Amino acid sequence: MPSAVNTHLLARLCEFLRVSPTPWHATQNMATRLEQAGFTPLQETAAWQLTPGQRYYVTRNDSSIIAFQLPRDRVASLRMIGAHTDSPGLRLKPNATQHAAGWLQLGVEVYGGALLAPWFDRDLGIAGRVHVRHADGRLEGVLLNVDQPVAMVPSLAIHLDRDANNGRAINAQTQMAPVLMQSDSAELTPLLATWLREQHGLTDVDVVDFELSFYDLQPPSLIGVNQELVASARLDNLLSCFMGLEALLASDGEQGALFVANDHEEVGSASACGAQGPFLGDVLKRINAQVGGGSEESLIQLVQSSCMLSCDNAHALHPNFRDKHDEHHGPAINGGPVIKINANQRYATNSATSALFRDVCREAKVPVQAFVTRADMGCGSTIGPITATEVGVPTMDVGIAQWAMHSIRETAGTQDVGYLTDALMQFLNRKRL
Repeated sequence: MPSAVNTHLLARLCEFLRVSPTPWHATQNMATRLEQAGFTPLQETAAWQLTPGQRYYVTRNDSSIIAFQLPRDRVASLRMIGAHTDSPGLRLKPNATQHAAGWLQLGVEVYGGALLAPWFDRDLGIAGRVHVRHADGRLEGVLLNVDQPVAMVPSLAIHLDRDANNGRAINAQTQMAPVLMQSDSAELTPLLATWLREQHGLTDVDVVDFELSFYDLQPPSLIGVNQELVASARLDNLLSCFMGLEALLASDGEQGALFVANDHEEVGSASACGAQGPFLGDVLKRINAQVGGGSEESLIQLVQSSCMLSCDNAHALHPNFRDKHDEHHGPAINGGPVIKINANQRYATNSATSALFRDVCREAKVPVQAFVTRADMGCGSTIGPITATEVGVPTMDVGIAQWAMHSIRETAGTQDVGYLTDALMQFLNRKRL
């Protein structure tokens, strides 16, 4: 069984995953925890008045968040942790309503590099952001979470597709539309109006637009005879959001520290609130102007004196597919944090940042591993190289090992959650970088 400390940590993790079906919900939940811990909310459209020794947070698009704590004197460096709030899945199209064989279905786009096969025959809810127009003409965005099994993508019986187990391709346009209701005339908009009334008491409003996704209603759980595993949707990358936030909240507050969780990593990060956008750079400029040196040169000094740990999960050695790993770089679940390395800079790690993190893990008394993809296979990427390119901050990529990345349900190690949280806290508390 996990230790008592880890049990409490895992309970918080599972609850965070359960109530965070979309980036907007995850951001709102992180903001709530930050405010409960004494962080002051900031608005990007307002003038900032930052005070040394205080803690703040700011959101953009309601789906990305930056939280930071200031030292008691001038900010000379920042220990940064980065993650992302989005996960692959099925997003509703704007004109989603469609009918076939007497059933209401909703057309979807695949968001990111989703593994499609596990989406079949699951109890699906709907969640996201809806913009409504009030009777006085005012537009408002509200969060929606239909946490009931209102939809399913049914499989085709093997009797009608004898090649189903032989690698049949899945067509996202024609085969992935979930069914919601036995009707040849029902529409989505009245359903949205009903759910908005039930959840927000909104009656005299018009639905103007929405960003909604289907999600798996199966709750997170601890798996294995000794509960070695945690299984859930959206471990990539809400798990890193959770650990980064836990580390920030538990840090001693002596050092300048910053946590950023960007949206849109799974689709390239090219947005105003993504890692390729100016969100982090804007915040750093305002910190420098208020409690740094205030000049362009002091901003460069601040960035180059700082360090970013980009946290995103790594591919764990799979017992059924061991040949998919380099035999010397297959990280084990519950083997400790993973340093992610790629010669072609798909990860931002170099020997200097890797040495720093190894030293952090030594100080935190946690094991550490390395991941390098096979030389004959392609490699994914993270916000790490993008942040390093856009901001210029020394960066490295780390994470914990997991199975089934981009599946509707992913699996990681329960001990690793505590390991990386401890390492991140040690990094934030470290007096020197």
